[in-house]
This record gives sequence, C-alpha cells and structure tokens, in this order.
Amino acid sequence: MQLAHPLVARGVAEHSGFAADPFARLRRTLDASHAIVFGTRAQAERAAAGVRAVHERVTGPGYAANDPALLMWVHATLVDTALRVHARFLGPLPPAHAATYYEQSAKVAELLGVPRVEQPADLDAFRAYVRHMVATLVVGDQARRAAEVVLHPSVPWVAGPLFALARQLTVGLLPPPLRAGYGLSWDSGREAALLAAGLAVRQVLPRVPAPLRRARLFA
Repeated sequence: MQLAHPLVARGVAEHSGFAADPFARLRRTLDASHAIVFGTRAQAERAAAGVRAVHERVTGPGYAANDPALLMWVHATLVDTALRVHARFLGPLPPAHAATYYEQSAKVAELLGVPRVEQPADLDAFRAYVRHMVATLVVGDQARRAAEVVLHPSVPWVAGPLFALARQLTVGLLPPPLRAGYGLSWDSGREAALLAAGLAVRQVLPRVPAPLRRARLFA
C-alpha cells in the first residue's frame, strides 16, 4: 500500500537499501515501532527522533520523506492494515475500541511528524481518506519493481513455503484497486482460502498461551 504512492515509491527507489537486506530494515522498523507504541515517553520520543533524522536525508525532485502528507499516507497504511487484519483474523473491534485505537494512533503520527490538524478528525474521516487515496493512486513502474522485491525476498530454500504463504496473504489483503494496479493475480479460490485461514486463526489463536501470542518477533 505504501509503495502505491508514486512519491513514496520514488523515495524508496532512490534512497532505500531494503532490497539488499530486507530483514535488517524490518527489524529496525519493528524496534522503532515497539519503542514508540510501548516504550516510555522518553523512549518513544528518542525512537521517533531517530526516524525523523533518517527521513531528513531522504529527499529528491518533488518529494521529501518528512513531508506530512507523505508521512500521513505511510502511517495510514499501517493503521488501516492493522484494523483489517484484526477484523479478518481475530474479529472486528467494537466501534468504540476502533475509535480509541485510531485516536491513539494519531498520537504516534504526531510524534513522527504529522500535526494533528493535518490528520483526519476521526475514524470515519480516516476511512474516507483511505478510500479516496486507494481510488486515486496510480501504481507506477517504480512501485511495481519495489513490490517484486518485497514479495520475493531472497531467503533460504527451506523458508520458501512460509514466504509463499506470506506472499498470498499480502496480495489478498491489498485493496482490490491497488492489487489490480500492481498486476497481481487473484481469484475466487484464493479468496476462499484466505477466508478459511481467517476462520482457522480465530479458532486456534485463543487457545495459544498468552506469552506466545504476545512475543515479539525479534528479541
């Protein structure tokens, strides 16, 4: 979703080294996110300052990574995906909880450089913003090339089946207009498999011990 914005895709193409070591990039992103969301105020501010400092160097013709409008789109993709994944694999959040989640996420966006006045006022406005962006973004060649790296990272052959599954989940969770823009195939059989996976997770996950459910991906 992030790469569908042409200026985000250009910034990634011209400045990011994630193609050479995508898992290092993933770890840095998760560490920063964990500190901002679950750390102390000082830890959150320090992590956010580090992210902003990295973004300060990411500039080029027509774009700057610290542009609040671009930051808003990147942030929105994370919030929207989190809500949709929760709905599909755990069940929809009650409306009041979803609204609270959005308000708390807005504080994260503020720390990262998006003033509150430049964010959608509430969850309904946020969903309207995401729908508008999804309907109007045009996926370009830079986005398609970057997406190819994201969907087909270089991994040991033993991990191939796991990443093939992750790839199908990723493609299935993309909004249909963006999936079509990337030229990614999807059909009723894959959609049925995704629905079945969601049902299975909702049955199994409550039986998994809480420490395992809440474990961080990286220690």
